[in-house]
Amino acid sequence: MSPLGLLLPYIFGSGDAWGEWDTETVEKMVGFIPKGMEKLSSLFKGMFSDYSNIFGENSPLILQIISYLISAIIGSLIIFLFFKLFFKLYKNISEPS
Repeated sequence: MSPLGLLLPYIFGSGDAWGEWDTETVEKMVGFIPKGMEKLSSLFKGMFSDYSNIFGENSPLILQIISYLISAIIGSLIIFLFFKLFFKLYKNISEPS
């Protein structure tokens, strides 16, 4: 389902998916950058600067879709491995010696 965030704006010419705006886009839309957004925007940077553009800024739509899927797979694997490790550690702690 993740490529819908690329396909629908592409089909309808609506720009970015709702809520996926950077501070510059918000400033263009509303005329200012909210203080909280400006303060928190520098705290976390994702693994990829833009998960739909792993292959480059102006890559074709099919490569952007593949980028979305790669990002979804990597994110899912990270979450899976985290919980697998968590439950393994929990099992070791909760078992009586």
